[in-house]
Amino acid sequence: MKFKMSKWCISVIVSAMVIVSYIGVSIFFTNKFYFGSKINSVKATGKTVDEVNNEIEKKIKSYTLKIKGRDKFESEIKGSDIGLKYKSGDEVEKIKESQNPFGWIKGIFHGTESTISEMVEYDEELLKAEVDKLDCFKEENIVEPKNPTFKYGDKGYEIVDKVNGNKVNKDLLIENISKAIIDGKSTLNLDKVDCYEKPQYTKDSKEVKEAKAILDKYCNSKITYNINGKEEILDGSVINTWINIDNEFKVNLDKDSIVNYVDKLAMECNTIGNTRNFKSSLGDTVKVSGGNYGVVMDKEGEISFLETAIVEGKVTSREPEYLQTAFSSGVDDIGDTYVEVNLSSQHIWFYKKGQLITEGDVVTGNVSNNCATPTGVYRLNYKEKNATLKGEDYETPVSFWMPFNGGIGIHDATWRSAFGGNIYYNSGSHGCVNAPYDVANAIFDNIEPGTPIICYS
Repeated sequence: MKFKMSKWCISVIVSAMVIVSYIGVSIFFTNKFYFGSKINSVKATGKTVDEVNNEIEKKIKSYTLKIKGRDKFESEIKGSDIGLKYKSGDEVEKIKESQNPFGWIKGIFHGTESTISEMVEYDEELLKAEVDKLDCFKEENIVEPKNPTFKYGDKGYEIVDKVNGNKVNKDLLIENISKAIIDGKSTLNLDKVDCYEKPQYTKDSKEVKEAKAILDKYCNSKITYNINGKEEILDGSVINTWINIDNEFKVNLDKDSIVNYVDKLAMECNTIGNTRNFKSSLGDTVKVSGGNYGVVMDKEGEISFLETAIVEGKVTSREPEYLQTAFSSGVDDIGDTYVEVNLSSQHIWFYKKGQLITEGDVVTGNVSNNCATPTGVYRLNYKEKNATLKGEDYETPVSFWMPFNGGIGIHDATWRSAFGGNIYYNSGSHGCVNAPYDVANAIFDNIEPGTPIICYS
């Protein structure tokens, strides 16, 4: 019985001691912050309001914010350089008043960290000036962020991934420095607070992948041209230089590049007006230039074809589109069917597939009144029987009319009793080639429109 009473007494005594201790500690925390208290990163446990204010003010006077970033960038902003001051007010006291002294036990398990947003003030212009001095804003240190790019090689395109760079967004940096100062933070990591400018796209972006697919398609095109017996191949090695990609990864063909390429093709292909080395019927080789005979590429048609073919990724062989073709292909596009007019000897020959069909003396344009037949290589425009030739002072019917240079052509001239010699000097035609009836007839019966007509001296 005595044992039980002693145990009971001990329990009472212990409980009384606990209660007294609890009350005593509560009294202690009446004017002091209880366990786990922090205000703007300043430990306040067991400190009075004045002590916390003094601690905060002391910390602010020596405040330095260390800034870290990419490429081993480190710097700091000192509070003394931006006019940092403590705005002592009643905020700390309000936080203390919000703490029930009898609730100190929960502070042991659940600390309270408070932030006073307006406890400091600083000169914003001084802060901006200090930020401007940071090495990360020196031009020689800045690496701009870059979106992915494309590199063309033997195996087509590959994506070159984005470049993050190290360009800092100044406005965001100032905003985060301000927040760090208010929160009493001592360090600021530029990556963690997302202060760097970013590329808009990565190699895995939908737009980038779609652009690569289009680029590959375009450069898989292969157009094999046959020009004057030679092959000209247009493939990705050239096409890749014609492609533009905008900032949103839209792919476009540069039309000017296509036009320049077609112009180059036309220079290789076109023969109209070229100077030709022509082996005459008299055995000598003469140079003949000018005229309207030869190949003329349809440049607009070819440009349109290439724009469509490349977009479709077409692989094909072709000859260019022509506005005008020659009777023969190759560099010597006169071939073996042609009319030859030697203005000096006043003679005409007509060959068909290499065989002489007819020849004879002629009378060409009157030299004395500036109506001489022009030299050059021309093409027969058409042929017409029983035509009437008209001019300012004449109207002449002919049996065989074969124009090749505007109003100049070959025709019979039954009114003439003689041909050849020097008749053309003073009694020549208005520019036409006057031929004997039988010669004009033979040519007419065997010639086709487009046949080359070579006039030379």
